[in-house]
Amino acid sequence: MARINLLPWRDELRKERKQQFIVLWFITLIVGAALIFMADLYISNMISSQEGRNQYLQNEINVLNKKITEIKDLKAKKEQLLERMEVIQNLQGNRPVIVRIFDQIARVVPEGVYFKQVSVNGNRLSLVGVAESNNRISALMRNFDNSEWFESPNLTAVRKIAGGSQRMNEFDLTVKQVNPAQSGEDL
Repeated sequence: MARINLLPWRDELRKERKQQFIVLWFITLIVGAALIFMADLYISNMISSQEGRNQYLQNEINVLNKKITEIKDLKAKKEQLLERMEVIQNLQGNRPVIVRIFDQIARVVPEGVYFKQVSVNGNRLSLVGVAESNNRISALMRNFDNSEWFESPNLTAVRKIAGGSQRMNEFDLTVKQVNPAQSGEDL
């Protein structure tokens, strides 16, 4: 039989397949690296795009926070102005009432009585005065009680003092001030 050596042919085929395998392996490696690189570029692009959107949102949030702060400041100023307006309106509304109260005090004071001190605390009038007799003090209390602008006269102290040739009575009196206009009557 003839001796045919098929080994070099097989070796050449094996070498050729090995080279094809290495070439295919490098091509696969290069294609894989290219795909990974492109995926990385795409993901990086998406991340930078999202970061841009996030930065835009953060800037808008900061602008809105500044506007909210300005609105709160404006609301506080508005409240202060409304409170001032209310105080001014109350003062202007009470202006005729104060005049009327002093007019009523002048009307209820009988002869022989004068005041040394008048003070107001809320709607309470505290009066320190001098009278010629206890009867004058009683008449003053009755006049306060009969007035529509005052109620609940309360005599807290009566002291005897020497006033020249006469003996006088010094008294402390508190009266509650009422406003008949608030109870539906006219000034």
